[in-house]
Amino acid sequence: MNRYEELESAFGVQAFQKMPLTLVRGEGSVVWDASGKEYLDFMTGYGVALVGHSNHSVAGAVAAQASTLITCHGSFYNDARAGLFERLAKAAPRGLEKALLTNSGTETVEAALKLARRHTGRKRIVSMKGGFHGKTYGSLSATWNKKYRDPFLPLLDGFDFADYGDAESLAGLVSKETAAVIAEPIQGESGIVVPPADYFKRAREICDREGALLIMDEIQTGLGRTGRMWASEHWGVVPDIMTVSKGLGGGVPVGAALTRSEVAASLKGGEHTSTFAGNPLACAAASATLDFIKDNDLPSQAKKKGEAMKASLSRIASDHKLVREVRGLGLMLAMQARIDIHSMLLAAQDRGAIFAYSGRDTFRFLPALVIGDDQIQKGLSVLEGVINEEEAGRVR
Repeated sequence: MNRYEELESAFGVQAFQKMPLTLVRGEGSVVWDASGKEYLDFMTGYGVALVGHSNHSVAGAVAAQASTLITCHGSFYNDARAGLFERLAKAAPRGLEKALLTNSGTETVEAALKLARRHTGRKRIVSMKGGFHGKTYGSLSATWNKKYRDPFLPLLDGFDFADYGDAESLAGLVSKETAAVIAEPIQGESGIVVPPADYFKRAREICDREGALLIMDEIQTGLGRTGRMWASEHWGVVPDIMTVSKGLGGGVPVGAALTRSEVAASLKGGEHTSTFAGNPLACAAASATLDFIKDNDLPSQAKKKGEAMKASLSRIASDHKLVREVRGLGLMLAMQARIDIHSMLLAAQDRGAIFAYSGRDTFRFLPALVIGDDQIQKGLSVLEGVINEEEAGRVR
């Protein structure tokens, strides 16, 4: 245990499941530990380093803003915030021209839930089995996994859970008492689960029929990750509210609930504010990130690189009995194994590759959209190597 690990262990609340790794520097798709060892990063803080670690455009914008004005409460107007509002409106799906700025993904979901209840005057929310929306109380109430929910009961009332991807299950729960349906376009925490092709069109029809809003949680799927700017574009569906965070600030904490003007108008002044939301530093970072995504056409890069990476993963899967399935779109991919993968995650780290996970048996891949083709293949070579070793050990 190095000094940094000792200090975190001694003085930090142990709220995270820790990996035995101390990261101190990053650039693009590479990070370095405290001893100077280099790693290819396919986790990127669960998709936060969307435009790469220490992206020069983002870093420059942050440095310039930090020397100008770091904080400005939302009760005043601000140039950096105004610039971000304009960029979000241009990047958003049609009709979602209003943004409520937040500091994180879970806060963005909280804002979306409040907007839905305020606009409709209804109380009930339909979420999805397998869905994950955050760990603050409102977001946690919309999250399925009991390991996150049960220690903190009772949660908020009024939440029902439909079978993800099953339009009949959803239709059976949505009624004239439903304020909103909330769903991830692709479920991340549950292992990169992609719904049937017609599911969200059906969900849109069900919500429209009953007068409920449709909230698409694009916190992990948005900003080009799946090969389109927004994952909902794959199915031609526009939600009433869309949540965005993770990669939005290029690593700086920021989020936004995007919505239609009439929904935004339902929220009265002072009903949902935050001291730090929309601060100039985060807004400058987010504006630089959006510009970088647009200028470098990162969604098309994610599509092309993701297709090649998925093909390589599928080839690995076909060659190894320990692998069950490969799933995903763009650079949001998963490989499900037939065994617990924890030892393989650690073995991969020893060999210089960091992979995320979903549950006990699924590798989750969320690399920066700027990752190089050679870096992808190098990382997958490490992955296949640890799978080979695991299979060889089981044969013995």
